[in-house]
Amino acid sequence: MALRGWKWLLLLDRQNSFARAWRSRRGGWKRCCHWSAGKSLDPEVKAFLEENTEVTNSGHLTPEIRLRLLTPRCRFWREKPDLWPYGDPFWAIYWPGGQALSRYILDNPRVVKGRSVLDLGSGCGATAIAAVMSGASQVLANDIDPIAGVAMILNCELNHLNPFPITIKNIINSEAGNWDLIVLGDMFYDEQLADGLHQWLRKCIRIQQTEVLIGDPGRHQFLSHSIHSQLHKVIEYSLPEYTRQENHGLTSSIVWSYQPSNASEDC
Repeated sequence: MALRGWKWLLLLDRQNSFARAWRSRRGGWKRCCHWSAGKSLDPEVKAFLEENTEVTNSGHLTPEIRLRLLTPRCRFWREKPDLWPYGDPFWAIYWPGGQALSRYILDNPRVVKGRSVLDLGSGCGATAIAAVMSGASQVLANDIDPIAGVAMILNCELNHLNPFPITIKNIINSEAGNWDLIVLGDMFYDEQLADGLHQWLRKCIRIQQTEVLIGDPGRHQFLSHSIHSQLHKVIEYSLPEYTRQENHGLTSSIVWSYQPSNASEDC
């Protein structure tokens, strides 16, 4: 069964190794900390991703966006994980929270039009791509995995877009950037990471009056966290059957607006 391969491993391991990486950001492949339009890609990494991912726009909420993803037709869906030469490819799955955010932005371009947008934990870059398609004036994608940065550039090319800037570092707990909107999907899978996100997002709202949208399919770690009491439901999407199967039967994904009542207080 395909889910006994990479996808199964990623679902089991996401809240452990990846959460630790967000907290510490030590080790791993560190050739580059920032990409901008025109920067050349490592040809070996580019060729490997092109050979071992599938270009697809089906089975997800955003058929307008083509992405390189890990699918059952890919060699590494069933290969031994230790044969993959880079860090765990969390970016190669189009997670349901990101799908909901991307769908919402495409359907409601006014949310980003003429605004600066930070896509936190961008992964495959779909939500950042949706923001560019919908007229955002400035988009920055952030992910701690440099290979995700390569994948995002390839995905921009697939959608006939100039690559947006990408930063490859842990920016949680950094100074609050001057962003009109921060979007993040599927990030509340570890309590310590969730606590850090909660505090940092609240600081961004307090200092910069930043708007925050969060996408999540209703995982326990998210619903049970204290941030949930300060969220306002924006919209809920029914997930396509393929995405349901990928995510152990999760049937929907929700976009939430984070509006902390105490944002004006010191964090």
